[in-house]
Amino acid sequence: MGYFIAAISNEGGAPEQAFRKMQSAGACSEKPLSEMFKFEVPSLMCGTLDSLMNLSDDLVKSDQIIEGIVRKVEKSAVDLLGGQKKPELLVGSVPPNRYIQQFAWDYAKYPNRRPLKELVSLIGGGASAIEEELKQLSGSFEEKQIALQDAKRRQGGNLMVADLNDALTAADMKNLQVHDTEYLKTLFIALPMASKESFEASVYSIGNNLVGYGGPDWTGNPANLGQPIQYGVEVDRQRKRGSPVVPDSLVLVKEDKESALYAVTILKSQYQAGRFEGDEFMAGTKTDFVNQFIKTCKDRRFVVREVNYDPSQASRSAMALEQLTVEVDSMRSGLTRWCKTHYGEAFVAWMHIKVIRIFVESVLRYGLPVDFTAVLYKVIPGKEDQLTKELDKALSNKKNSAADEDDEEAGEEDYHDFVLIKFEISSSY
Repeated sequence: MGYFIAAISNEGGAPEQAFRKMQSAGACSEKPLSEMFKFEVPSLMCGTLDSLMNLSDDLVKSDQIIEGIVRKVEKSAVDLLGGQKKPELLVGSVPPNRYIQQFAWDYAKYPNRRPLKELVSLIGGGASAIEEELKQLSGSFEEKQIALQDAKRRQGGNLMVADLNDALTAADMKNLQVHDTEYLKTLFIALPMASKESFEASVYSIGNNLVGYGGPDWTGNPANLGQPIQYGVEVDRQRKRGSPVVPDSLVLVKEDKESALYAVTILKSQYQAGRFEGDEFMAGTKTDFVNQFIKTCKDRRFVVREVNYDPSQASRSAMALEQLTVEVDSMRSGLTRWCKTHYGEAFVAWMHIKVIRIFVESVLRYGLPVDFTAVLYKVIPGKEDQLTKELDKALSNKKNSAADEDDEEAGEEDYHDFVLIKFEISSSY
């Protein structure tokens, strides 16, 4: 919804004459381009001409900054409702459009007899405090939302990502024998359903070069087959290699539409016996297969999951998820209320900056004593350009028409022979 604030000099005449002139320019039955309202501009302290010129540039920046804060608060309120409906954002107790159309300077909050620079600083400081508080509150809310999403993902995701303490039940674990000894370890492997068939067909060959299964060479003395002899250097365990997966240890623990979870038991480690070389004993070595097996599974896109099953953990996780949900809902409600309250404050600050802009630019253009009339145009949608042209025709100073042409030739398309500020508010108001 577009609005124009325009101001022209009274030229020593009555303000009513200027008002009628501006009304006939674009808010009458002959030119129904907008609705027009009186716009109150209080008597403010002018200061020096140099101070007004310096302040004029600062006001444009302040206007843009505070408008940005208004938009941020409004967007936050919309996002908090999930975009399903527009939030009811009021200025005081009225919608923003009515506040604009009935604007009155807040003399208690912004004393008009204070120097303009102080007023602008006061207004800008209040708006910046709103922005900083919004940043902190939104950051805290976002962190809590991320924590809730992670908790939901762990509890409700497929078996490749879900918290298995939540996903597994006592019934799932009832008949499953889990080994974790010096030489055996049970691992849980999750994989997509599309890989289920190939996994079951190849599970006993995963890591088939990891374990040495070689033994003594009995061919030279078969009579000693199986006898407790000292093998020493005659033993080459690496002569024959294979997978660490224990035969017939594969168990399907659980599956859903997207994934499956298996348990397999593997040879955890292997000891290579020491030996004597002359009188010197060479210590044996121990090889760990768990990490190598996990890496081999990862290369095949099978996910080895860590499981420390605790039946009570599921209930604790459910309670934690419920607590997070309550906290997020509470923070959303609190932040929504905050947005509704501080949107009005930011909007009031924005409009007061615009009023100061109108005052400063009018004094710079028309001089002292202060003698101008300002109005507010509520533009009919799609009529913005047409209204601008009609205002230029009706309100231009004929004496300056040659100068206006020079400005247009120089590319100053936004120049008008009167004070004009354009802005928009959300179309929902």
